[in-house]
Amino acid sequence: MSAATAWELATKHRIGKLPEAGPLVDEFFDFIDRCNFMRLPVTVKHGAGLLPGDHKDPFDRMLAAQALIEDLDLVTVIQRWQH
Repeated sequence: MSAATAWELATKHRIGKLPEAGPLVDEFFDFIDRCNFMRLPVTVKHGAGLLPGDHKDPFDRMLAAQALIEDLDLVTVIQRWQH
């Protein structure tokens, strides 16, 4: 689970885009531990990743950069994306 996911959830909850996410934000660390997810920090290498395209969402871009750099699959609600 990327640190970018925690950041995105907390940010979108704070600004009112995900008001129902309060319980998940409050219990995020317990949730990822219960699910046995590995914690993936955001690093300078991830931040410096140059991605093609014009997708402007910084959270999506960070998750895509992490998946590419770390050779991981990126799983979304809509689809499972493999590089």
